[in-house]
Amino acid sequence: MNVTEKILAKASGRKEVSPGEIVEAKVDVAMVNDVTGPLAVKAFQEIGARNVWNEQRIVIVLDHQIPAESVKSAQLHEIMRKFAKEQRIENFYDVGHGGICHQVMVEKGYVRPGNLIVGADSHTCTYGAFGAFAAGIGSTEMAAVFTTGTLWFKVPNVMKINVVGNFQKFVTPKDLILNIIGQIKADGAIYKGVELSGSTIQNMSIDGRMTLCNMSVEMGAKNGIIEPDETTLKYVKNRTSGAFTPLRSDPNAAYEKILDLDVTEMEPQVSCPSSVDNVKRASEVKNVKIDQAFLGSCTNGRLEDLRLAARFLKRGRIKHGVRMIVIPASQEVYSQALREGLIELFVEAGAYVSSSSCGPCFGGHIGVLAPGEVCVSSSNRNFIGRMGSSNAHVYLASPATVAASALTGKITDPRLLED
Repeated sequence: MNVTEKILAKASGRKEVSPGEIVEAKVDVAMVNDVTGPLAVKAFQEIGARNVWNEQRIVIVLDHQIPAESVKSAQLHEIMRKFAKEQRIENFYDVGHGGICHQVMVEKGYVRPGNLIVGADSHTCTYGAFGAFAAGIGSTEMAAVFTTGTLWFKVPNVMKINVVGNFQKFVTPKDLILNIIGQIKADGAIYKGVELSGSTIQNMSIDGRMTLCNMSVEMGAKNGIIEPDETTLKYVKNRTSGAFTPLRSDPNAAYEKILDLDVTEMEPQVSCPSSVDNVKRASEVKNVKIDQAFLGSCTNGRLEDLRLAARFLKRGRIKHGVRMIVIPASQEVYSQALREGLIELFVEAGAYVSSSSCGPCFGGHIGVLAPGEVCVSSSNRNFIGRMGSSNAHVYLASPATVAASALTGKITDPRLLED
C-alpha cells in the first residue's frame, strides 16, 4: 500500500484497503474556524448532541475575519467562544493568540505523522506535509465528527509526483506547485490522493512542503501528502511530546499515475485570472500593471516567505500607486519577524503590515479589491470574486514575484532583480 492507504487502513482498523472502498475511520484531530465553525455548532445542536466525543481532539481557531469587522462577524466569534466554554475545549485560539488555522495547527503540535485529520476548511490538506492524511470536510460533516469521532471515506486512487533537480535562484516551491497544477489542471486530480516525492522534496524545507500540500486541493485532490523523513520528525518532536507512528509507502506500492518532473530549468510561474490552472511563466505576463500586492495566507505567510520577500523590499520603497499588504501566518511568525527586523523593513518600504489572519485571501476582510483592480498575491485561489469585486483580477505567484512586482508596479520575474 501507499502511505495514504496505510493511514486510512490504520484509522479504520483494517489490515489493508484498496482504492474505491468505503471505510469508517477514527479521526485523530478535528479543526474548525470562525467561518465554518458556527455552522458545525448549529448542526451539532440540531441533531440533539450534548457533548463532543473528545474535547481534547478538537481545535478551534478564529482566523478568517479577525478582529471582527462587523457585528455579524462578532456574533460568529461569540458562538465559537460559547461552544468552546460549554464543551470544555481548551484548544481554542482567540484573536491575538494564534493566527491562520493551518499554521496554528502545525506550530502547536496537533499535526503528527500517520494521523488522520479533518478540518472544516478546504486547505486542511496542508498537513499532508507531515505525513498525515488530512482533508477538508463540510460543516455538517464536522458536526458528525464532533459527535462520534468517526467519518466515512472513500479510499482515493493516488497519483505520485516525483520531483528532482535544483531550483534556479528565486524559483520556489510555490512555482513548483503552480507548474504542477498547470499540467494536471484544476479537475485533473478530483478525489485523488497526490503523493509528492523525489530528491527535490527531500531537500525542501518544512515551509516549502506545506506550500505544496496546501495547494493540492487546487487540482481537486482529496489529500496531498509527503512521506515523513528526518526533517519531518525533527520538526514534529520539537512541537509535541505526543506519540505518533510514521507510515511510509511500500517500495512496490501501486499508483494510478506517476508523473516525473525536473525543476532545473523551471522559471517563476504565475497563475493568471481566473483559474488556478491558467499558469504561465512570469516572463510571459511581465507587463501587467498591478494595484495591490499581497504577501501572506496559509500558502505563503510563513517565515521563509517573509525573509524571501524582504530580500527585494530592502532595495527601496514600493512603487507609487501600489498597495502592498503583508500578513504573517501566525503570532509566532509575526514575533520572529519582529525580532529579525522584517516587520520594520516592510513598513519602511511602504507596506501595510497586519496582525495574523487570512486577510484578503478569501475576500471577506481587509484588502479586498475594487472593480477593475489587479492584485498579485501569494495566496492560493484567483477565482472570480475571490478577493472582492467580481470584476477584479488576481494573479497568483511566489513571495519573490510578489515582492519584485510591488517594487516595479507590474508583474515582474524576480530574477530580473537579482542581488
